[in-house]
Amino acid sequence: MADYKHGEMDTTEQEKTFEGFIKFSTWGAIIVICVLIFIALVNA
Repeated sequence: MADYKHGEMDTTEQEKTFEGFIKFSTWGAIIVICVLIFIALVNA
């Protein structure tokens, strides 16, 4: 722990993981909304 200096950590992998999570969440929400619209149109 003595070698740690604030602000020097490489966060590249964390940023890639977060970007992937955001893309997955966005596409998941879009798919769910499309499915709900489809269900509403079929039942109407």
